[in-house]
Amino acid sequence: MEETKLIDDLTIKRTKRHFRPAHYLLKIQSYSLLWDTGVEKYDSGVFEASGHKWRLSIYPKGNEKMNGSGHISIYLAIVDTDKYTLGWEIYVSFKLFLFDQIQDKFLTIQDVDGVIRRFHDIKTEWGFHKFLSHKSFEDLSQGYLVNDCCVFGAELFVHERNAKREFLTMIKEPLNRTMPWKIENFSSLDKVTYYSKIFQVGDVRWKLLVYPKGIYNGESKVISLFLFCCDCILPEHKFFAEFKMRIKDQVNNENHVEKTEKHWFINSSNEWGFSHFMPLKDLQDVSKGLLMNDALILEAEIIVISNVK
Repeated sequence: MEETKLIDDLTIKRTKRHFRPAHYLLKIQSYSLLWDTGVEKYDSGVFEASGHKWRLSIYPKGNEKMNGSGHISIYLAIVDTDKYTLGWEIYVSFKLFLFDQIQDKFLTIQDVDGVIRRFHDIKTEWGFHKFLSHKSFEDLSQGYLVNDCCVFGAELFVHERNAKREFLTMIKEPLNRTMPWKIENFSSLDKVTYYSKIFQVGDVRWKLLVYPKGIYNGESKVISLFLFCCDCILPEHKFFAEFKMRIKDQVNNENHVEKTEKHWFINSSNEWGFSHFMPLKDLQDVSKGLLMNDALILEAEIIVISNVK
C-alpha cells in the first residue's frame, strides 16, 4: 500500500506509484546549471492530452509571488487557446509527478479529494506553489535528483460538459387531471376491451381501458378497469402516476365506487389498474345508481404525476 501525506494546509495529497504518467515526461539533465542561470520559470514543450494542448511551467527556485520560496513550484498550463470560442472553459483533474530514481517510483502530487479545476481565458494554469521543498529535492537519499538529473511528469483528465441532463419533477394534482368517459349501451358491448379517447394530463397522453366482462372475459363476472399510457413508446420512456379509477354514482353523485393505485408506466408495462374492480352484479344493482339507462360513467383521476425534461 502506498503512503499518503497531506501538506499545504491539507490541500495536496502525495502518493508514490510505479506506473508512468499517462501524458507527459520532462527529463532535465544538468539541473544545477539550470539553477545557476537564475531563470525564474522554465516552460516545457507543448504536449497534447484529452484533445487540448498543454505545457508544464517549472519555477526551480519557487514562485515567490505565491509564497513558494524554498520549494519547487510547478503548474499545468493550457496553451493555443486563441482558437477557442469566447467564454470557453475546461474542467480538468490532474496529477503532477517527480521520478524517484532509487525506488523506481513516481512521486504523485494532486489536489485532495480529486478537486476539478476550471481553466478559462483568465485562469489558464493551475498547480502547486509548494510542489516539493528544496531540502527534500536535493536530498540524495530521496532519489529525485540523481547525477544532476531529474524527471517531471503530468497526467490529466478533461471532464467534458456534454452529459445528458434529466430533470424529474413530481406534480401533485396536475391541471386537467380528471378524465371522464361515458359508455352507452353497456349491456350490448360484445368486445373484450374498449378504449376511451385520448386525454392529456401535463405532457403525457392517457386512455381509459375497460373490460366489460372482466379481464378473463366473463369467467370472474367482474368489470376490469385500467389506465393506459399512450407515450411509453421507447424503452427509456417512463412515467409515474398515482391515480384513482371510479365508477360514478349517477343518482346521488356521492356514493361513487373508486380505487387508488400507483405505478411507473414503461414500454413493457404501459397499463395498470384493477382486474377485479367490482362484481358485475353490484354494478347492475339499480339501487347503487352506477348503471343508469344502460349507461356507465367512468373516471380516471391523476393524483400525482411525474414530469421529466
